[in-house]
Amino acid sequence: MIGNLELSTLQQLWWLITSLVGSLFVFLTFVQGGQTLILTLARSEDEKSLIVNSLGRKWELTFTALVLFGGALYAAFPLFYATSFGGAYWVWISILLTFVIQAISYEFRRKPNNFLGQRTYEIFLLINGTVGILLIGAAIGTFFTGSNFRLNDYNLVQWTHPLRGLEAAFDPFNICFGLFLVFLARVLGTLYLTSNIEDANLVARLKKSSFTNLLLSLPFLFFVLVQLITMDGFTVDPATKAISMVAGKYLDNLLSMPPVLIMLLSGLILVVVGVILNRFTKSRSGIWPSGLGTVLTCLSLFFLAGYHNTPFYPSRVDLDSSLTIYNASSSHYTLTMMSYVAILVPFVLAYIAWVWRQMDSRRLTLDEVTGNSKSY
Repeated sequence: MIGNLELSTLQQLWWLITSLVGSLFVFLTFVQGGQTLILTLARSEDEKSLIVNSLGRKWELTFTALVLFGGALYAAFPLFYATSFGGAYWVWISILLTFVIQAISYEFRRKPNNFLGQRTYEIFLLINGTVGILLIGAAIGTFFTGSNFRLNDYNLVQWTHPLRGLEAAFDPFNICFGLFLVFLARVLGTLYLTSNIEDANLVARLKKSSFTNLLLSLPFLFFVLVQLITMDGFTVDPATKAISMVAGKYLDNLLSMPPVLIMLLSGLILVVVGVILNRFTKSRSGIWPSGLGTVLTCLSLFFLAGYHNTPFYPSRVDLDSSLTIYNASSSHYTLTMMSYVAILVPFVLAYIAWVWRQMDSRRLTLDEVTGNSKSY
């Protein structure tokens, strides 16, 4: 059945799959958000250890999701991978570096004879949760604002800015999108830690912090949403394949794809609902409505960037070099074989959910952390 699908259908399917993986990655950045709380919310070494060990059970999932997102883009849309990772390499190297120091920090933070000191590794975790997420947000923001590249007749990329992708962090839309993701990660981090830690004083502060960080995220979210519905956008003519700029492109996408608009509004509402439940009730399960809301919100943004005749990786300097899900994709054969493999994804997700449930069946206590010689 999959083998009988048209190439365009497979291309749309794989944009959906990669978008879902990317959205799940953003949800999993609760790990990065939680890391930013170690130096600001914890008031003792015991509370630091509780936070680090709670997040330490999940940090590999975020890294794995990031690698899977990059791998899916590489396999399904290789021209994008070659263009972005080959041209904007300084921003991607910087992002990967923050994840490398994250992994090192969990492993060596409390090791004997740690010559860098425990605080150094805690600062590394802070950098991963702030700079790393900010740069990822700026990189995703270029799906709407464009990047500085052109492709020749052989699809060889020429990057026209000396900062090689880092210039994205100086665009107001990109930087606000990145800052929104930073505070969203902090919100998700407080919600996850609230659900996972058994410490009354720390949980009380986490509940307050979730609401505070939600409020801090709102100005950046408002700026991003206003820009999206008012900015000129990139569009491709389905007949001629010519790419041009049009006014109100992303607003038109929202209005032309009502399910996407519903997903966006529902996602934002669910994020707020999770925080309100966490802050103003005794519930400690706010991570789940907010997590689902995060996935829906991110999915809607990816759909805005890639569907409805929209280049998902537009070029600022040469419109004709802009990439769409059609001109950047793999062949029909490759996408078909990948689709057969993707049938196994629900089983993998079910296994992850089962492992997650087993790991979090009991809330983490200080006695469990101090009594385990292998704790982080």
